[in-house]
Amino acid sequence: MKEEVETKLHTDALQIILEGIRAADPYDAVKGVLTFKDNILKVKGEKFEVKGKLYLVGFGKAAFKMSKAALDVLGDIVERGVVSIPKGYKIDQELKKVEIVYAGHPKPDSESVLAGKKVLKLAEKAGENDIVLVLISGGGSALMEYPVKNVTLDDIASTSIMLMNAGADIYELNTVRKHLSKIKGGQLAKAIYPATTISLIISDVVGDRIDMIASGPTAPDPTTFRDAWYVIEKYKLVDKIPRAARDYLEKGVKNLAPETPKVEDPIFEKVHNFVIASNITSLTKMRDKARELGYNTLILSSMIQGEAREVAKVIAALALEVRKTGNPVKPPAVILAGGETTVTVRGSGKGGRNQELALSAALQIKGVEGVVIASVGSDGIDGPTDAAGAIVDGYTIVKADDLGIDARKFLENNDSYNFFKAVGGHIETGYTGTNVNDFIISIIV
Repeated sequence: MKEEVETKLHTDALQIILEGIRAADPYDAVKGVLTFKDNILKVKGEKFEVKGKLYLVGFGKAAFKMSKAALDVLGDIVERGVVSIPKGYKIDQELKKVEIVYAGHPKPDSESVLAGKKVLKLAEKAGENDIVLVLISGGGSALMEYPVKNVTLDDIASTSIMLMNAGADIYELNTVRKHLSKIKGGQLAKAIYPATTISLIISDVVGDRIDMIASGPTAPDPTTFRDAWYVIEKYKLVDKIPRAARDYLEKGVKNLAPETPKVEDPIFEKVHNFVIASNITSLTKMRDKARELGYNTLILSSMIQGEAREVAKVIAALALEVRKTGNPVKPPAVILAGGETTVTVRGSGKGGRNQELALSAALQIKGVEGVVIASVGSDGIDGPTDAAGAIVDGYTIVKADDLGIDARKFLENNDSYNFFKAVGGHIETGYTGTNVNDFIISIIV
């Protein structure tokens, strides 16, 4: 009977997660907000008259599906376009008049730079009466890049990896990347000007800050070279990042390099940014699915951040509280959360933030019946692994003990992937073609 209950909870958790992924489908998100009739382009009810040419630019994990939807709406009016998507992405059709570049992710490569050059070249062609439709989604920072003078792609990649391994969050990471790029931090909008920029954005950033999604290529940049330098100093990387990157950031601090465009720049009078899908969109649909399955449901937050293993302790504590006292929601209950945690890499193992969170949570609920916790990346990719995340219950660590596996050692070595490979619990969705951060679900009965 116990096994049947746990199996049902696992099945329900996976159903609810899949509902969240479906809610972030890029094709549906674009089709839901974009219309074109009688030479009027309408986005979320806002109207734009197409007086000249219309160009299309896309970059990110969801760029292909977003572009496909946009072309289905706009048809032959699109003059031409450039879209950058991850290498290995399987497309189901070619995109008419749109060139597809397959670039590196999470580490940018030479094709990322090629995409950046092609996008900037297209942007510069756009005239005052033209419109450039920009389709932005998570992963765009890596999939489209154009380094500043004397800084190489390897310099940017090495700096980014050092920051991530040190535990820098997405805001800090993008603050630095924007100041080493010719295309991020509002600089694409600057290149498009005097044409009109219309950006449709699927958010993978906690809080949906458009200046941070894909490093904000069409948004005013509130950060400065001083902010970027502060991040480097905070993580004690001044003497570790590549010299060319350090030298350029130092030049910027001394006002010897051009700053990214700010909100008062007149170019932004012709820029219109729309967030069309985000983590809270998916959590709302997941809540509806959980209620349909008979659970009392609470959305805790779509803005969860912090060290994955520490966030897990709070998630587990809430689940245990629900089971013991019925607070803050009575069983049978589902607690939903979303956001993006970080992992400070101390070991040499293999894993991702969702698997690490799940492993840490498993340690907290060891031996407890009627509790299941799962954490999943909405893009289907958790770190450098083939898993989207993992699901655990009160028997996960008990099973590990029976197999002679020390879960704490795996956690300390940041080796969550190999823990779940041995014990079981991986969630594998395959690449989903979207990205609205992570989903965390607790089911308590």
